[in-house]
Amino acid sequence: MKKILLLIFSFSVFTLSHAQMTVSLDSCRQMALKYNKGIQIAQLKKEKASYDSKVAATNYLPKVSLAGGYMRTGREISLLTDEQKAKLSGIGTNLVGAIQSHLPGLTPTITSIVTKYPEFSSLFTAATAKLTAFENSLNQVGSNIADAFRTDNRNMGGAAILLTQPLYMGGKIKAYDRITHYAEQLADYQLAADEQEVVLSTDQAYWQVVSLYNKKKLAENYLDMLRAMQKDVEAMVKEGFTTHANQLSVDVKVNEAEMTLTKVEDGLILSKMLLCETCGLPLDSDIMPEDAKLADINTADAAEMSNMDEALTNRSELKQLEAAINIYEEKVKIERSAFLPQIALVGGYAFYTPNVYNGFSNKIKGDWSIGVTMKVPVWNWGEGKYKVRAAKAEAAMQRLKLSDAREKIMLQVNQSSFRINEANKKLTMSLKNLEKAEENLRTAQVGFKEGVINTTETLAAQTAWLQAQSDKIDAQIDLRLSKSLYQKALGTLRP
Repeated sequence: MKKILLLIFSFSVFTLSHAQMTVSLDSCRQMALKYNKGIQIAQLKKEKASYDSKVAATNYLPKVSLAGGYMRTGREISLLTDEQKAKLSGIGTNLVGAIQSHLPGLTPTITSIVTKYPEFSSLFTAATAKLTAFENSLNQVGSNIADAFRTDNRNMGGAAILLTQPLYMGGKIKAYDRITHYAEQLADYQLAADEQEVVLSTDQAYWQVVSLYNKKKLAENYLDMLRAMQKDVEAMVKEGFTTHANQLSVDVKVNEAEMTLTKVEDGLILSKMLLCETCGLPLDSDIMPEDAKLADINTADAAEMSNMDEALTNRSELKQLEAAINIYEEKVKIERSAFLPQIALVGGYAFYTPNVYNGFSNKIKGDWSIGVTMKVPVWNWGEGKYKVRAAKAEAAMQRLKLSDAREKIMLQVNQSSFRINEANKKLTMSLKNLEKAEENLRTAQVGFKEGVINTTETLAAQTAWLQAQSDKIDAQIDLRLSKSLYQKALGTLRP
């Protein structure tokens, strides 16, 4: 019992997952726009352009940054030479030696006095000791002075917080800001153009399925008609009312009709797969177009007249080129700004070690600063002039592209309008031909049953009826596609 229930459940799931799904043209368009990777990329480009515009707006505002660094060196910077250090360290010895050199007779005089008056020996001994002590003291003072000039700057570091406020950049900031706004518009127009392309390709896939679905029904009806005639001819051959050759002619037509039906069925399967792929559905989905019954389509479409003003106003391609022209004109200003004065306000607070704010110290000390910087190009051998001319040439190229696109769009609108009018005429003619073909088929079938019309004429009438029905389907589909193409030419094709 459990196995039976499991089989029933599995069959139900399989049936639901493969159930036929009816889709409308609008739903197919919406699914295609949602699924299409190109549309998703265009949407991301639009999002990126929006962020770029916000980035450009920040260039008007002051920028604050932090900077810092540390460096260890192998040798320290010396403010005194080795000779100067030696002189300072021996300043007492050098002073005493200088005194002795300027008083060459002092020592013999003291010696003679001590010899003549021994009682002064202790006095001169004490004076000599004090002089030696004074010499050593001066030497120590000189050494201390030499040590005081040591920098010990092998460990150097610093940190700063900086603020920069542009005051005048030659118009570059404003030009870049406007460029990002135009780029945002360009991305928006590109998205609209991509959407129209996707909608048009979806329409083509949708109506192709509708066409093949109706041709499949037509092929089935034609085959049923031939098979019915085949049975009648077989009965007539048995009764001796017709020849075997007529039966073979009918058999050949039946085989041809079966082959045609097979081709149409294969084409319908492939067309459904294409439509499923366009809409982002599984390729094996069994979809049924809502407009599969062409008889329900309103075919009384009036002739269309070209509307150039509407096309030139709505076409996204023209809007893109206009935005591109604006961008290239702003690029001319950017190239020119690079060779104009650039002024900025700068300020900040910096910390250093070692520092010289209170002598030469290894303690971390800081100070603030504020000022104005200016950069003025003086001579560049004509570089700026050439760059500006190159940018102007690019802008001129974009204007020529816009003029060329206008002419092509005008031609496209006229062609699309002509195609609609032609499709309307073909549909009217196909309906008249179908009416005649149906009457001809009815007369042939009645005459065949009465025996007054032979097999060949009856088969010809059936073939003419088949062709008239097929022409009607083609005319109806062509009219629908012509409408879509005309709307795209006007820039009004929307999901």
